[in-house]
Amino acid sequence: MAVAAAAKPSVVAVGTYNPLDNPRFTFRGTGFVVGNGRQIATNFHVLPGSDANPQGKLVVAVPQAPGVYPEIREAQIVGSAREHDLALLQVQGVPLPALALASDGPVRDGQAVAMMGFPLGSALGLTPVTHRGIVGATTAIAMPTPTSRELDARTLNRLRQGAFNVYQLDATAYPGNSGSPLLDADTGLVLGIVNMVFVKGTKESVLTAPSGISYAIPVAHLRALLQIK
Repeated sequence: MAVAAAAKPSVVAVGTYNPLDNPRFTFRGTGFVVGNGRQIATNFHVLPGSDANPQGKLVVAVPQAPGVYPEIREAQIVGSAREHDLALLQVQGVPLPALALASDGPVRDGQAVAMMGFPLGSALGLTPVTHRGIVGATTAIAMPTPTSRELDARTLNRLRQGAFNVYQLDATAYPGNSGSPLLDADTGLVLGIVNMVFVKGTKESVLTAPSGISYAIPVAHLRALLQIK
């Protein structure tokens, strides 16, 4: 798939780094390169909070060739939109290949999409994995509390205020896919940012029996964060 091959160098892992820890890198979610090649888009809920090692630095890990330890770059938070679960990071060093963002136009129901990220974190090594699916619907939703990134039916029913449109996907995502780019399967343009999965039962079932329903924030909100007109 040409789109996956082209996007792979732009997908990074977001986490914390402490040279005294084992492992030194603690994975928290996926991010992808935008803008000038030193900006990383991810989910707000991926950022370290009170649960993070206070001695760990916020970093992105840039995957390298198989068997080679990822390149670690310290990151700074330069923008966020908590209400849309988005964050923008800045890293130093040589610019990385940036993904192109789609326009703010509507996404069609049934449109073929792909997502790329680290579904199981670093458990299988930091190699970006691609999943395909379709946009099932555009639906209104509000962000749950920062500690609740998996949705069940009860949560969905009570999220009525502060709602905005998101893409409901017929595609399987996992917790590590938080922050993954949602790509147009034909053009490779970024349509959105994956941020939630729907669980059928317990939280653990998201791994053992995924629902196949995921959600993504439309790219218009990322464009606003980047102040792209």
